[in-house]
Amino acid sequence: MNTEKVTARRLAAEEISGLGLQDGIFVSAGMEGIPLDCYAPAFLTEPGKNFEGGSFATRTIFGEEVHVLPDDAEEGGIWIADKEGEEIEVLQSAGVLLNLALFVPAGNRESLESLYSAARDAFGAGIVQRWSEEVVVVPDVKVDLYEEPARGRKNTSNQNRDRRAMDIYPTRVRFLEPSEGWKFVVEPHKEIVDETPTI
Repeated sequence: MNTEKVTARRLAAEEISGLGLQDGIFVSAGMEGIPLDCYAPAFLTEPGKNFEGGSFATRTIFGEEVHVLPDDAEEGGIWIADKEGEEIEVLQSAGVLLNLALFVPAGNRESLESLYSAARDAFGAGIVQRWSEEVVVVPDVKVDLYEEPARGRKNTSNQNRDRRAMDIYPTRVRFLEPSEGWKFVVEPHKEIVDETPTI
């Protein structure tokens, strides 16, 4: 996980009320049910002056919508860059997921392979060949993807799961489909430590 140290200070509700949609802020970087002990760049979804109690609605650059109670000590709160503040860890981007809707005149399998080959030459073999229309920033955090039986009994052991992919970006999980009769389980990535004694 790639993070950057940023000097920032936490804002009170009155200060947030003076912010607009263009003001850069930082909020908790937890995403898709994965807890992360750092912050993500974000923006308010509506001007702070519209705040009438409750929580502020924010959206991170990774597309996650986060509702924040600014005065709740148990939450991460809303932060803004300030040289007089304290250091926080901010999650960085690993790249951009660019999904395109392309029309290839008189296209056939050979022309598509040429297109994919050119894309791999330009961006590397990790490019995903599936196209739709949106641009999504890819957070630099990895997860492990498992498959489990969709109707498995509770309290079953981990022997009833298969590792589908390790060290994969959560954004790419959206493009995968589980095997028939199985469901996906996404967990924060953990390095596998080989404790086999060596001679």
